[in-house]
Amino acid sequence: MLVLGNDEVHVWRATLDQPPSQIQSLLHNLAADEQARAERFCFERDREHFIAARGVLRAILGGYLNREPQRLSFCYNSYGKPALAGESDGDAIRFSVSHSHGVALYAVGRGRDVGIDLERIRSDVAVAQIAERYFSRREVATLRALPAEAQRQAFFLGWTRKEAYIKARGEGLSLPLDQFDVSLAPGEPAAVLGTQRDPFEASRWSLQELTPAPGYAAALAVEGHGWRLTCWQWPDGC
Repeated sequence: MLVLGNDEVHVWRATLDQPPSQIQSLLHNLAADEQARAERFCFERDREHFIAARGVLRAILGGYLNREPQRLSFCYNSYGKPALAGESDGDAIRFSVSHSHGVALYAVGRGRDVGIDLERIRSDVAVAQIAERYFSRREVATLRALPAEAQRQAFFLGWTRKEAYIKARGEGLSLPLDQFDVSLAPGEPAAVLGTQRDPFEASRWSLQELTPAPGYAAALAVEGHGWRLTCWQWPDGC
């Protein structure tokens, strides 16, 4: 059984490219509706990545709750944020998941909301145009002021921090990406710098930059302060 205190946040990293024997084992972790969904994928690699992502999530959460993974049930809020069904007290386990190009990250907290986002830094993304459309004016100005060679990394740092924050909030894109500011300059500490709706909202959240693998950007958003981060590798542990 895994132990998680109220002052801790755990982040797990897993690769979704698993051997066939592991995929079969993880398939047994899934609920019937998840197994049916897996069968609907057209490509075998996508099917296996789905099985791995959901199977590992269930294995991790089952470890904290001391339950068989296949017996866990999920519910969703009106914006689609998942939660463990029946876990609604103040010390309930909260979690967030993100995966990109075969790498998955899982954030787990107790009694506090968490959000995580992971992106592979790609050269075929028109970062300037996307930033102009989705980033706040403050963030766009920061991006423009950076040297050209630093702008791509800065964009993905900013994007993952914004996505992690809205995932932790659990309100989806009802909170527009241009209505709040995050830090994004390389070397600058990750932070929510301000929100237009509530001047005190930013102080409620912590942001942490993560480096899960070369060529990736990732961020963790956590409700509150004074927590400790521990990173784990599935299935090996610390």
